[in-house]
Amino acid sequence: MLIQTISLGKIYKNGIIALDDINLSIDFGEFVFLTGASGAGKSTLIRLLFREELPSAGQVLIGGRSIVRLTTPEIVRLRRNSGVVFQDFRLMEHCSVFDNVAFALKAVERPWAEIKERVPAMLERVGLAGRENENVMHLSGGEQQRVAVARAIINHPLVLFADEPTGDLDPKTSEELIRLFDEINAEGTTLVMATHDQIIVDKMQKRVVTLDHGKLIGDTVGGWQL
Repeated sequence: MLIQTISLGKIYKNGIIALDDINLSIDFGEFVFLTGASGAGKSTLIRLLFREELPSAGQVLIGGRSIVRLTTPEIVRLRRNSGVVFQDFRLMEHCSVFDNVAFALKAVERPWAEIKERVPAMLERVGLAGRENENVMHLSGGEQQRVAVARAIINHPLVLFADEPTGDLDPKTSEELIRLFDEINAEGTTLVMATHDQIIVDKMQKRVVTLDHGKLIGDTVGGWQL
């Protein structure tokens, strides 16, 4: 089992219960949609699985090991095996497309010769060949999301987390991005994607985990469950 949550809960300081007693297991190589209405707890769960936040209760296990009490160096090692794509992209706004993607390789101290070879190849894969030197802020929203995806997958992560990655994209761009995610998953990367896009979920027919007001209310294979 790659990911497991045990009685996972998250209560914010304002008293809002974001997650309540979540017990979930995700195996190696799965493609899992996290669905539910706005405020259901999808993004919070992604942040807990990625160790961006700490739970108020329960445990998150990655590869059988709790990630709740990791030291800073251990968190860095965990994230080297994980990729994450956010709805707001989180790109370095004053940098080029190349530098944004290369950042992930520099973070794991890959040699410059390897970076120069791998970044253009990855940009070609996500449909941005020849755009290396452009400032990311000159790209469209869909193109910026492609840069974010390239950065997230260039280190061949064991698991890719995506938090509403198609939220601000047009239908055609969304479909292309989901097709890319499907390819990445077919190559062995476990993929966990939070989404409110019913059309995508119904079309993909993958595992669907449904949240409602912080509670897990559905876990099945197929289409949208609400």
